[in-house]
Amino acid sequence: MKEKNKKIFIKRIIHIIIIIILIIILVFLCRKTYEKLLNKKTFENSIISFAEKNKETIFSINKIVFFSSCDSKNKTSSKTNFTIENLYAYTDIALFIDNNSEENTTENTLKNVKISNIKFTKEPTVGKPNLYYKSVENFAKSEIDENNIINEELKFEITSEDETDFSKPILFNNCANPITICYINQNIKTDYTMTDTQNPITYNGKLLERCGVQKQSIETTISFDIEIENNKNQKFKTTVYFNIPYENEEKSIYDGNLTVKKDTNFNFYRYE
Repeated sequence: MKEKNKKIFIKRIIHIIIIIILIIILVFLCRKTYEKLLNKKTFENSIISFAEKNKETIFSINKIVFFSSCDSKNKTSSKTNFTIENLYAYTDIALFIDNNSEENTTENTLKNVKISNIKFTKEPTVGKPNLYYKSVENFAKSEIDENNIINEELKFEITSEDETDFSKPILFNNCANPITICYINQNIKTDYTMTDTQNPITYNGKLLERCGVQKQSIETTISFDIEIENNKNQKFKTTVYFNIPYENEEKSIYDGNLTVKKDTNFNFYRYE
């Protein structure tokens, strides 16, 4: 009899231990589920908060125009050869800011604009790349003005005057003119001599092919931030990124000059 009671007692103890273990497991699982739900809710709230904030976005960049060509900084020639110094490829870039409104208000007009955080996320394997400010009046013209090189950031003057000096970085406050900059890759070839003097040299993209420069060797990807402050003292930002285009479905820079229009969807988000 005693032996039977002892067995019953042991079974009860085992049952109690199992129940305690199951309760502990259940509590642990419930806690994990609660934490997941809490994290999910926090994430959802952050997404909703960002979405609500992003509803206030007023500015966007929906179009970028590229013009690419090539030139040489110095050229010397004789009866037997041509020598090219500093063969460079350049791409003029026009970024069109849209304020998405036909009426001008303190909210959709510009007070301050700057470009910063410039990165060459893919660099060419030949040459020396840099970004420059480019006057809209000189767009699609071959020139290098080292005074216009962008070292760390580029700040724009904002104006509402009709008479404007585009030799310096300037934008109309109603977004009427695009941001114009120039990507230049210098010293792709230096002191390069061509002995074929029968065919005249054309100083454009055809020169790249004639000098044996592969398009793949000058491929470049650029990114940078554009920050806007409107006249309501609200601040907006977007990160722009693109490949420098050297060809499209119809032609390439080897054909001379290349113009590419790219539809984009860079929306500025309000951060302050």
